[in-house]
Amino acid sequence: MYAIVDVETTGGKFNEEGITEIAIYKFDGHEIVDQFASLVNPEKEIQPFVVKLTGINNKMLARAPKFYEVAKRIIEIMQGAVLVAHNANFDYRMLRIEFERLGYEFHTQTLCTVELAQQLMPEEESYSLGKLTRSLGIPITDRHRATGDALATVKLFKMLMAKDSDKTIISTSLKSETRKKVEPNLKKLIEKSVSTTGVFYFYNQNSELIHLGKSKNIKKRVTQIFTSSQAKQKKIQKLVTDLSFEKTGNELIALLKENIEIKKNKPKFNKSLRKKNFSHGLYSFIDNDGYLNLKVKAIGKDMGYITSFSSLKSGKNFLEKMVSQHQLCRKLVGLEEIDTNCENYAIEQCHGACIQVENAESYNAKVQVVINQHNFIDKNIIIIDKGRETTERSAIMVENGIVLGYGFVDLQFQVTHPQVLKKVITVLKDDLDIRHIVQSYLRHKKVKKIIEY
Repeated sequence: MYAIVDVETTGGKFNEEGITEIAIYKFDGHEIVDQFASLVNPEKEIQPFVVKLTGINNKMLARAPKFYEVAKRIIEIMQGAVLVAHNANFDYRMLRIEFERLGYEFHTQTLCTVELAQQLMPEEESYSLGKLTRSLGIPITDRHRATGDALATVKLFKMLMAKDSDKTIISTSLKSETRKKVEPNLKKLIEKSVSTTGVFYFYNQNSELIHLGKSKNIKKRVTQIFTSSQAKQKKIQKLVTDLSFEKTGNELIALLKENIEIKKNKPKFNKSLRKKNFSHGLYSFIDNDGYLNLKVKAIGKDMGYITSFSSLKSGKNFLEKMVSQHQLCRKLVGLEEIDTNCENYAIEQCHGACIQVENAESYNAKVQVVINQHNFIDKNIIIIDKGRETTERSAIMVENGIVLGYGFVDLQFQVTHPQVLKKVITVLKDDLDIRHIVQSYLRHKKVKKIIEY
């Protein structure tokens, strides 16, 4: 029995994605005997490029069931079946992540139709689902939607089974996840760690710092490193003899400490940080018609950017989000290079600044909201978030656009009086990387409170 699966996800950082749609067809080798399909509320933002690819947006998922509400049905339909998917590692990984968040260990055998097609149809030019099905004359509807892709995979798998007449290739391609063994010395270090947010440090037998990292769950991340089969992680496993950690209470301070400590200590197994960990910036200018334009471009000598990005793709994703949230014009934010109206004007999601239907004053006011929200120049703010203990809060102080430092406070008085807070924070060196980390975090994550002073 086989369970042909396809999932769509939010996109984002590896192992931090969420499932937005799932389709499962139970297949007995001849016909579909059961099926399940549903949108899923991932409880996190979908990346703009994924919205464009799949057509699934957060508004569509607002009333969709959360994963825990469909988990039982998924277990039922997959009972006793081999998971089959086009790029099975991805779909299997996403299911394991979602079940792990519920405290449930999900394990099953898998078959990948990409690998099977490569063995059984070596003459094909491409093994992407779209191109492969087109080449084989398999109809596919709703491309990049779970139901459409899963049904196409059912038809592809049926064709592959027919080609593998003696079933030797399919039987030898079955994969089972092997339980990872942890060496006794590493197990002790895992037990020494804690399930909290912070920075962890690995030392060798000479007490030299060889690796450090940050995590929202230190114990979980340490376990991942000690059970990984990747070459770098295996080298760490052989050399590490001790670890220490520092609680930070929240991810932003963990990111700051990680960056500072890597630059300061240059551990053997940490990638040496460049002068900047960002490459592109958001800039603004007034065009000949008086409209305020936004543009993401590489940061050279012009350091007068509004906010910074780790890549051009990251910057464009930000602009897509701003276009959607503030009904900005795709042409005037540099996402379309055209002489006519932008594509959003045709579907009434742009008010026509691209062809001067919307007046400059009205449009510029919307752009200015974006600039004010994300610009650090001349800003005096205190960012309040969770502390290391329930009675504590963290505070990051920004003055005149410079991140002065961070600290932990117990009293509201310390937070509301900047001169007092200055005395208790850990002062940071004026560093563009630090500013990038803080700005980037505030774009993507929520904090408890931001106080202007």
